Amino acid sequence: MSTTVSQPEIKTSMKETLLTPRFYTTDFDAMAEMDLSSQQAELEAMVAEMKADYNCHHFVRTEAFEQSWEHIDGKKREAFLEFLERSCTSEFSGFLLFKEISRKLKGRNQLLADIFHYMARDEARHAGFLNKAMKDFNVTLDLGYLTKHRTYTFFKPEWVIYAVYLSEKIGYWRYITIYRHLEQHPEYEFYPLFQMFESWCQDENRHGDIFKALLRSQPKLWQTWQGRLWARFFLLTVFATHTLTVHEREDFYESLGLDATEFDRHITRKTNETAGRAFPVMLNVDHPEFFQRLETCADRNRKLNEIDNSNAPKWLKQLRKLPLITAIFVDLVRLYFIKPVDAVSEWEAVY
Repeated sequence: MSTTVSQPEIKTSMKETLLTPRFYTTDFDAMAEMDLSSQQAELEAMVAEMKADYNCHHFVRTEAFEQSWEHIDGKKREAFLEFLERSCTSEFSGFLLFKEISRKLKGRNQLLADIFHYMARDEARHAGFLNKAMKDFNVTLDLGYLTKHRTYTFFKPEWVIYAVYLSEKIGYWRYITIYRHLEQHPEYEFYPLFQMFESWCQDENRHGDIFKALLRSQPKLWQTWQGRLWARFFLLTVFATHTLTVHEREDFYESLGLDATEFDRHITRKTNETAGRAFPVMLNVDHPEFFQRLETCADRNRKLNEIDNSNAPKWLKQLRKLPLITAIFVDLVRLYFIKPVDAVSEWEAVY
């Protein structure tokens, strides 16, 4: 008696929204000229640690994966697949950027080329593991197609440093918080991928520390007034994106036994605190308007999605969306001008 195995759906794209993970490129010549001398010893030690690859055995599919997952269905399945798809795309985006930086810097700035080579390896490992997880649910991303057909957004090297540092650190707090929650509430652990999150965090945390050292090696990123403004901008951008994304995925967090609002606030606070050890400023997340305005933006973003999913003509959708987009923009501007918390005075004396 033969068994028919259904072929997975191969996805070549995901629905484009404001929150869809982007693919990036940068000024490779400017990166090649970066002076890393002030942090060289620390960066060389990190390269040696990554070369040893102590995490290489942590991303092996165990027997726990070898079963049918058809019992995970409905909204829970849809929400989990969206989480996997966005996470896989984000990790793969990091892999492509890091791989290209390493390739372009080889022989020109070898220390930086080595750093990005090993980080690209880690990101590829994460993306591949997530894509295999999607295959358990009969869906897979065509990563080769994405490589060739996605639009690449240009980011200056200093923007890459700010943004990737925060991305790695907020990723650490997101994964470790879910892992610790499921340790205490195993009844919500519906798929073995979550058991990998503690190991995952080691890569995210190490990558964040590398970008912290890169930031410290460039005084203009934290010793100038421009650096302070850019730090505020990227902190707010990352936190706003996180709030909107978490509230879009309320069903996923509910399936894990987590309250989306509490989860988002916890991750934002922890990431902001961590960023204070690298950035010249932290955001004042204790200001009474901070989370209130972010969560109002999340409500408006939900309404934008409802408009997008309606059957109204395109011109009418755009007309209905305009006041919501304007209101989100105004709220974010008001949040940006909330006086930040100075962080330099706490660590500058050490460095």
